[in-house]
Amino acid sequence: MASFVDRVVLHVSGGTGGHGCVSVKREKFKPLGGPDGGNGGDGGDVILRVDSSSTTLLDYHHLPHRHATNGGNGMGDWRNGKTGETLILPVPDGTVVKSKDGEVLADLVGEGAEYIAAAGGQGGLGNSSLSSQKRKAPGFALLGVPGDERDIVLELKSIADIALVGFPSAGKSSLIAAMSAARPKIADYPFTTLVPNLGVVQAGDVRFTVADVPGLIEGASEGKGLGHNFLRHVERCAALVHVLDCAALETDRDPLGDLDIIEKELEKYAVDMSFAGSDGDVVPLNQRPRLVALNKVDVPDGRDMAEFVRPELEKRGYRVFEVSASSHEGLKALGYAMAEIVRDARASVESAPPRVKTPTLRIRNADAKGGFTIRKEERNLEPLFRVLGDKPVRWVQQTDFTNDEAVGYLADRLAKLGVEDKLFKAGAKPGDAVVIGEGDGVVFDWEPTMIGGAELLAASPRGSDIRIEEFSRPTREEKKEDHQARRDARAAARAELEAERKAGIWTESVNYKHNPPAAPKDGE
Repeated sequence: MASFVDRVVLHVSGGTGGHGCVSVKREKFKPLGGPDGGNGGDGGDVILRVDSSSTTLLDYHHLPHRHATNGGNGMGDWRNGKTGETLILPVPDGTVVKSKDGEVLADLVGEGAEYIAAAGGQGGLGNSSLSSQKRKAPGFALLGVPGDERDIVLELKSIADIALVGFPSAGKSSLIAAMSAARPKIADYPFTTLVPNLGVVQAGDVRFTVADVPGLIEGASEGKGLGHNFLRHVERCAALVHVLDCAALETDRDPLGDLDIIEKELEKYAVDMSFAGSDGDVVPLNQRPRLVALNKVDVPDGRDMAEFVRPELEKRGYRVFEVSASSHEGLKALGYAMAEIVRDARASVESAPPRVKTPTLRIRNADAKGGFTIRKEERNLEPLFRVLGDKPVRWVQQTDFTNDEAVGYLADRLAKLGVEDKLFKAGAKPGDAVVIGEGDGVVFDWEPTMIGGAELLAASPRGSDIRIEEFSRPTREEKKEDHQARRDARAAARAELEAERKAGIWTESVNYKHNPPAAPKDGE
């Protein structure tokens, strides 16, 4: 079984940032020396880097889940946590990185080319970094933020100048072996080549790379045979060479028919837009420079067939070469023709003017600089306001909700950012649900009357916030329990008063207002 893999789905995740530390400096004769909690370390990144020693994506096929190292937690005495180590994933030259939706994220060409597949999370600040004139000894620290987590698709597209295309057993691998130092597997049965082969050819002063596409047959663009899996390796090539078998053993095949079938498959194949030229256009495979190599002319029947079809091919506008991979006949002329095309292609790339993107006027996006937006929704027939933005979401991730002082700090940050003002403008009312982030997110009962400012924390012990204690809103269950308790208390009071009335202490029933006595009759 071939150990060549050119497409994998990779699950990558950056390291989680370390938590900040809550600590107070304690020394002899200095019981409260101030906060000294260190910051948490940032999580490591996951980086894809082109490595010339890597030729396949097989490792990621067997181990598709990759995670960078987490950052270390902060410690006392102002000691910061260790930064997570960056995870470098080597990939072959020519690897294209895509999202699961097919969007091209990066085209890694050239030794050392890099792409950050998943960024590490930010480390949380310790209480020493959060101290200020108004908050001298914070009793909380910020939590580390999780790193990016995503699924990406890696596709390997060979870096070759010339591509050999043709039917199985047409002699493509034999041509590469005869023209270069490459030694691909060669046998006399169809689909011998299971992976793309690359060979370096020297023709005069031009050095170029030749690749073959395994087994193109009719319907290859629709998934038949092996060609559909490897047509992507032709996309970077400057020119194609049709290798036609002039000594095919099948009676229903001939060079002209094979050429027509391959041309139709090349026409149906959609080239990736990531390979656009300097003008932004992609040249389809069937419109690129093409040569025709009539192979196996060392066989008598093969030479006769080549002489028979050559006039028709030249009439169609092809440059035709009669070659033999076995006797090396015609290979030198074919090599120089390839070199001429490669030289012209490289010259056009070097002389092409640089692409200048036309500036586009866009409406200023509040979220572009870390701002936020508010979207009004409805949940269970009640209004819900969703706050979206990098800063609010990150701040919520950094908050320890078991610490009232940390929650108060979050409220101050959101108010300073202008969240409350926008909620007012959006029509929010006290008690409405506010969600920060997509999905379930973090839900708050909005209380706009909460007083902001850290100057109110002087009377609060560390780790607490009097504002939250004062303005904490009871839950629905707590309201029901309180209402039932008041009803039970009133019922008990009435029963006690009624008992006193029956004992002669009172003359009127406690239910006098609800059940007044009947009017006295005449004579009574």
